[in-house]
Amino acid sequence: MLDESAPIFSQVAEQLADQIADGGLAEGERVPSSNELAAYYRINPATAAKGINVLTDEGVLEKRRGIGMFVAAGARQRLLDERRKRFTERYIEPMVAEAGRLGIDAEALVELVRAYGHTQGGVTV
Repeated sequence: MLDESAPIFSQVAEQLADQIADGGLAEGERVPSSNELAAYYRINPATAAKGINVLTDEGVLEKRRGIGMFVAAGARQRLLDERRKRFTERYIEPMVAEAGRLGIDAEALVELVRAYGHTQGGVTV
């Protein structure tokens, strides 16, 4: 649900984007209206509309006059590309830089990631 860690409209946009990135909302599928989102989250419809507008401005959602908002063509891939870029900037670049400072070469770093993934049941490298 929503919390006080970020503006509510941003959280609405992020949760819709998560649903699109995860495949829960497919390209061409209708998304809930601002009134439906407002009722679900128990927020002001204007706040919900602001969250929808963020995704519309980013080209993730498109308005179809008279029938509502829909997931735009290519939206999922755009979201995944942007999230991969952010992931690289936030996690991979600092990790590689720190590995370099510690004298860990690329092969050893990959092996560390691989070993960690196996012990955590996570990503297989």
